[in-house]
Amino acid sequence: MTQTPTTPRADAVRELAVRWLPLLGDDDFVVSPVGLWLALGAVASGAGGRTGEEMGELLGVEGEAAAEAVTLGGRWLGQAPGVAVATGVWSRVPVLDAFRAGLPDVRFGLLPGAVWSALPDDVFGATDDMSLGEMPDAQEELDAWVGRATGGRITRLPLDLDGSEDLVLLNALALKASWLTAFPGHLTRDELFTDGYGDTRPVPTMRQRIPAGWVWYVGGVTVVELPCAGEGGVRVRFVLGAEADGPGDVLPAAWAGAGARRPLVADSADLGLPRFTLRTKTDAREQLAALGLTRALRRGADFSGLSPADLYIAKVVQEAVVEVAEEGVEAAAVTQVTMTRSAAALRHKVVERIAFDRPFGVVVLDGSGEVPLFTGWRQSAPSVS
Repeated sequence: MTQTPTTPRADAVRELAVRWLPLLGDDDFVVSPVGLWLALGAVASGAGGRTGEEMGELLGVEGEAAAEAVTLGGRWLGQAPGVAVATGVWSRVPVLDAFRAGLPDVRFGLLPGAVWSALPDDVFGATDDMSLGEMPDAQEELDAWVGRATGGRITRLPLDLDGSEDLVLLNALALKASWLTAFPGHLTRDELFTDGYGDTRPVPTMRQRIPAGWVWYVGGVTVVELPCAGEGGVRVRFVLGAEADGPGDVLPAAWAGAGARRPLVADSADLGLPRFTLRTKTDAREQLAALGLTRALRRGADFSGLSPADLYIAKVVQEAVVEVAEEGVEAAAVTQVTMTRSAAALRHKVVERIAFDRPFGVVVLDGSGEVPLFTGWRQSAPSVS
C-alpha cells in the first residue's frame, strides 16, 4: 500500500495486529486493531523521551507525527460508507494547548475534581461546552458519548469509572454495511458446527452460491470475501484454517497480499456461514506490556507533551462487537485508555463446498483491504436464535 497523508499507517496497524493476536488466546474474541492503534497514537503524541520512543517502536509513529497520523487516519476511515470514528478526552488535570491543537478532531471535557479554574489559559484552554457550574456526572456523560459514537451498539464504558482516573481517552469505531448480495433468508437452516473443544451441535447457517473470485487460499487458510454494497466500503473476509490452527495462525491471512494468494480452482462455491454475534471485552494492558510497552505503563512515564501532571497509563480496555446476518454486518469498538498520576487456467466446471463448520475468523478491513478494523475468532458454536 502506498502511504499518503490521508491514509492510516496500514503497515503499522497490521504489525500491531500480528503481534497482538497470539496474546488473545484461542477462545472467542473480537478486537479492533485500528481502534487500539488510534487510541494509543493519540496518547503517544504527548509522550516524550524514552516513553515516546518506546511507543513509537510499537505504533510506528511518535510525537507530532503520531498526532498527524491519528487525525488524518481517523478522517480517512470516517470517509468510508457506513463507518464512523470518534475520539474524546476527559481530564481532571491540565491538558496542554499544544496537545489539544495537535488533535483538532478530538472532543475535550472535564472529569469531576478538575482544578482548571486556577490554571493559566496557555496550560489548560477552555473546554468544549463546559463550565464549572454545570459539571455533569462523568460516568453518565461518558456512557452517553459511547452510545452516540457507536450508534447504540455499545452503551457503556468498557470499564466503569472508580474515581482514580486523572485522564480518560476514548476511541470509538462503528460500522454498518449491507452485503452486495444478501443471503436468501429461506436458505438459512441448522447445520452441524464442531467447536474448538470437539463438541458438535446444530447452528443457524446461512447459504448462498458465490463467484470463484470471492475465494482464495493463503497457505492452508481459506479466505472468503463478501463484498459490501457501496463504492469504497469496507471489505469483510472470513478465514478458515486447518482444524488445529489458532487465531494467530489464521487471521493474518485476511490481509495477505495478492502475491501470497492461490485462486479457487472451481467456477463457484457453495458457502455455508453461521449467523453469529461476537461481543468481548479485552484488558489489553498486560498484553501491551508483553509487546514491549513498559515505560508508558508505570510511574515515571514521560507524557510532558500532554500535561504538566506526571501521568502514566493505568488501564487499557477495549470492548468490541461484530454481528453477521443475512443482510450484512454491523460492528463497533470502544477503546478506553485511563491515565493516572504517579506521584488460474480453465478447468472443468465444479462447485466447491466451503462450510464454516468449525472455529473460524472474521476480519473487517478498510476499502483498500489492508487495514484491519476488526478481527474476531469464533471458537464456540454460535447460539441458536
